[in-house]
Amino acid sequence: MNDSSLLSASLHDQSVRGFASDNYSGVHPEVLTALTHANGGHQVAYGDDGYTARLQEVIASHFGEQAQAFPVFNGTGANVLSLQSLLPRWGAVVCASTAHINVDENGAPERVGGIKLLPVPTGDGKLTPELIDREAWGWGDEHRAQPLAVSITQSTELGTLYTVDEIRAIAEHAHGHGMKVHMDGARLANAAAALGTDLRTFTTDAGVDILSFGGTKNGLLFGECVVVLNPEASQGMTYLRKMNMQLASKMRFISAQFLTLLDGDLWLRSAAHANAMAARLRSAVEGIDGVTPTQPTQANAVFATLPAGAADRLRQQFRFYDWDESRGEVRWMCSFDTTEEDIDAFAAAIRNELGA
Repeated sequence: MNDSSLLSASLHDQSVRGFASDNYSGVHPEVLTALTHANGGHQVAYGDDGYTARLQEVIASHFGEQAQAFPVFNGTGANVLSLQSLLPRWGAVVCASTAHINVDENGAPERVGGIKLLPVPTGDGKLTPELIDREAWGWGDEHRAQPLAVSITQSTELGTLYTVDEIRAIAEHAHGHGMKVHMDGARLANAAAALGTDLRTFTTDAGVDILSFGGTKNGLLFGECVVVLNPEASQGMTYLRKMNMQLASKMRFISAQFLTLLDGDLWLRSAAHANAMAARLRSAVEGIDGVTPTQPTQANAVFATLPAGAADRLRQQFRFYDWDESRGEVRWMCSFDTTEEDIDAFAAAIRNELGA
């Protein structure tokens, strides 16, 4: 086989479907088309291009004229960069113990960002002003990292949602302590679709200072975007992005993807579809003996416990992850390209496995 045939052949079985992560899906066809259109000719590197300039305008239309967009490569980079821009060297961040920055980023906030995390256990992945106060103390004590920021995730790692009022209460409480508010919005579009509101209402207008806006989980090839919602709260983003190795030379290709999402309603269509598929899956498995949902299904995730051994056998047909192996809890994620047929086939496999 020559080189050209290797490049044109698919190296995977495209009929295989799964529920492990919304990162497993491919690229939305509209995004691929946009990348092709952005590929012609030459554009100035490092963000001084027409696509990134247009992205600034579109971000402002969604989040307010003060909002500033900083495209980056990935979610971990977006989170670390956001938090660094909010904090002095002695600053600490209060977050849920289940937060991605605490569990799934391999110490990047601590090792790369030099940031102390102050995790708080929660039952549903959500912080409250009362929970924040468990770690928001010790200001002026030179022996304690100073709690100067709060990080919340929307939607959370447990698939739950903050309401607009809950976010506003957290922001008011944090700001009252002199703390700043970061939102990890890896699944921000799913939250907006579920809440039935625009993006600004539960971010800028609710008092969030800085946002990590996810694209990869909503159909992009790669790329996330840090959105500074309150420029007075964030310092040094231009320099920190380069220092953190998150400055793309060919930034037009990240910006073009976000334009495809945000300059129309693709972001909302894709997220709403993923949410609807999760609701369909929840409804399909809820009556199966042996399947016990453990969290509300409010976005595009379903959490449930299964009998011992069932998950491993089901994974021979459909890939998904354990969430808490000690109690048999699993997570099933839906994506923009999950189909009703995917859901029905998976639910049938669960029923067959559990003898329903």
